[in-house]
Amino acid sequence: MLSLEALTCEAGGFRLSADLAVAPGRIVAVIGPSGAGKSTLLNTIAGFLPPAGGRIRWAGEDIAKLAPGRRPVAMLFQDGNLFPHLGIARNVALGQDPRGRLTGPLRARVEEALARVGLGGLGDRLPGTLSGGQQSRAALARILVQDRPLILLDEPFAALGPALKADMLDLVADLARAQGASVLMITHDPRDARRIADDAILVAEGRAAPPVPTAALLDKPPKPLQDYLAQSS
Repeated sequence: MLSLEALTCEAGGFRLSADLAVAPGRIVAVIGPSGAGKSTLLNTIAGFLPPAGGRIRWAGEDIAKLAPGRRPVAMLFQDGNLFPHLGIARNVALGQDPRGRLTGPLRARVEEALARVGLGGLGDRLPGTLSGGQQSRAALARILVQDRPLILLDEPFAALGPALKADMLDLVADLARAQGASVLMITHDPRDARRIADDAILVAEGRAAPPVPTAALLDKPPKPLQDYLAQSS
């Protein structure tokens, strides 16, 4: 279980508080107005921002002082972070080896991950030769080889068209549930949350609220979310 205990996140003078828990194996949408602190929250959990106070616990252990690479977390960013000069297989291998070396058992893991995301046989291709959807799949394969129990998604599919984005969301849900991983997924689109998220966390007015069932939040949104959804529609 992920527990945020009196957590305070800070970035550029902005402060966000969180006191909540995410049950194992849940897919949770993180939703709220632009600039409310959604990325700040995920970057603090991942270790890219130090907390200003409080604890981040995973399975009872406080991980707030651990380096990002030592946390039980894999994070997928908006741009996928693929290196254009490396083949897809080596990009995926970076999830386990900082040099992307395809040696021994890691080669087999990379090939398996690529097959699971529908890119079998394309490991030698450079990212620039792939479609946007294929690049997203390659970035997701890199998450798979890390085999972390907590996956953080910072709108990695925002640039994709509606149908392709829906396919990627379904793939994330299938892979996460197969691994038993917990997922925190930032989204600005309530349709994405309804599609795959069991629960949703509202980030607004300097606070990340405890997760509630997605349908319950979106069917009767509190005023900050109402205002945001009205502006977005």
